[in-house]
Amino acid sequence: MQQAPSLTELNDRAREIFRQIVDAYLASGAPVGSRTLSKGGGLGLSPASIRNVMQDLEELGLLAAPHTSAGRLPTELGLRMFVDGMMQAAEVSDEDRAKLESGLAPGMAMEEALARTTAALSGLSHCAGLVLVPARELIIRQVSFVPLSPTRALVVLVGADGSVENRLLDLPPGVLPATLEAAANYITTRLAGLTLGEAAQRLSTEIARDRAALDALTQSAVSAGLAVWSSDAAARPVLIVRGQANLVEGQMDMDRVRQLLDDLEDKAELIRLLDGARGAEATRIFIGAESRLFSLSGSSVIAAPYRGNDGKVIGVVGVIGPTRLNYARVIPMVDYTARTLSRLAS
Repeated sequence: MQQAPSLTELNDRAREIFRQIVDAYLASGAPVGSRTLSKGGGLGLSPASIRNVMQDLEELGLLAAPHTSAGRLPTELGLRMFVDGMMQAAEVSDEDRAKLESGLAPGMAMEEALARTTAALSGLSHCAGLVLVPARELIIRQVSFVPLSPTRALVVLVGADGSVENRLLDLPPGVLPATLEAAANYITTRLAGLTLGEAAQRLSTEIARDRAALDALTQSAVSAGLAVWSSDAAARPVLIVRGQANLVEGQMDMDRVRQLLDDLEDKAELIRLLDGARGAEATRIFIGAESRLFSLSGSSVIAAPYRGNDGKVIGVVGVIGPTRLNYARVIPMVDYTARTLSRLAS
């Protein structure tokens, strides 16, 4: 995508005209004409003078002229420059804070906290709410190893909820079918009722205290069997989308809304996009074609990571909507929601 020009490339007059056009567009969604700015913008300039500046801004790629109107709209490039360099972020109001925290309490299950905060965030922002969370670990009921070759086995995990999943496992050298049977028996009898993470921790503790009563090969088989599931679970985050109906309300361009709703069905691509916000120290904003997924619908994503008590990122919370968002209000709101979830998780 083309780089936005620097603010220093615009003189004071151009910056003020551009700012007023963006503000008016974000408020109304309609193209902004030179006559409107001349009458109500307090610029003290004629429509002809304003049109000349608008033409310059268009040549820089910051504005575009719809075919059906003499007015101008900010481009995605223009919105990026506005958000990065001109926007004055608002404080989250006491009323909005109260709504975002409504019904939350210390010790509340994280799933319930996520449901309540993302529903509130979706309603307040008039967008769809997004939350990316790690896959919930299964609780072990039974594990079995099925030898496939001297170096590979199939690990079958039966969860406490009755679900059955399997994964291929590369075996350490020298592992025999009897070793795999002993490993399966150990997991099923000693680690049933635990999550994968808890099971790995107990195994480590029992080995350290010499209480596992397992030979070295069996220990390695048990460790490898648990590890293949744990790493797999961590690599499969879960995406929850709420409030899609908010995307329809008050929108004039229904073709773009329909395209956005179709885009939201591509969960894998959306997960990849949100995963890019996991390593961010602050809120991330993706505008339109900056994301391949939303290049057609012209949508924006605002997302921020939330953390656990160890400071590590647990997941990502955010919103998605048309590029005509009230960025000054919604960006701080997403940031506040992420900080609220971090406090609850600590």
